[in-house]
Amino acid sequence: MAEHNGPETPAKIRIRGLVKTFKTNGIQVQVLTGVDLDIFPGETLAVVGASGVGKSTLLHILGTLERPSAGQVLWEGADVFAMDDKPLAAFRNRKVGFVFQFHHLLSEFNALENVMMPALIARESQGVARDQAEAILVRVGLKERLTHRVTTLSGGEQQRVAVARALVLEPEVLLADEPTGNLDPKSGARVQELILDLNRERGLTSVIVTHNLELARALDRRITLVDGRAMVVQGE
Repeated sequence: MAEHNGPETPAKIRIRGLVKTFKTNGIQVQVLTGVDLDIFPGETLAVVGASGVGKSTLLHILGTLERPSAGQVLWEGADVFAMDDKPLAAFRNRKVGFVFQFHHLLSEFNALENVMMPALIARESQGVARDQAEAILVRVGLKERLTHRVTTLSGGEQQRVAVARALVLEPEVLLADEPTGNLDPKSGARVQELILDLNRERGLTSVIVTHNLELARALDRRITLVDGRAMVVQGE
């Protein structure tokens, strides 16, 4: 469990006054209404709450997939949204790994090719990308599945490929949106254990949106989104 309490530990990510508004059918809908949150280096943070309260929206803004309507997201003191889109995309590719409930793998490619994609986007050579992808696939227990088309893999294996893809560039932060939500209990437990093990091994900072209370309780800290704001309910 990460040791993050105390004034001597600066936040990895600091969120202040975060607001996100969407326009739907001409109506402004405010999903996040002023989130303040510090996320500390090496910790695992669960984000829970009712459906539709903005958990995924918060995760997308943390990972710079969406820009906030107001407020700041500071990574080690720097406002990431001060960057233009191109450098922001490069920052996201190198610094953040994403795992989603539905793995979003490319069905026409095999496991190795899917995991190579972020490295190739980062302009690594084919050889380096292949070595990086093979190493992380072996680590997640898929040594015998490297050249299998992802459509032939089980749901749990596909999600492990997605975890490998998220971590192939050794990002600093892992963001996961319901990573066990589409799996049977046994496969979900294996993916949960894998994420926690990799977080410890690599010194990751992980933020996980989940309805799975067992997973949430296994993390260092838990917040609940209520009325568009973050409320700490465990871990401090």
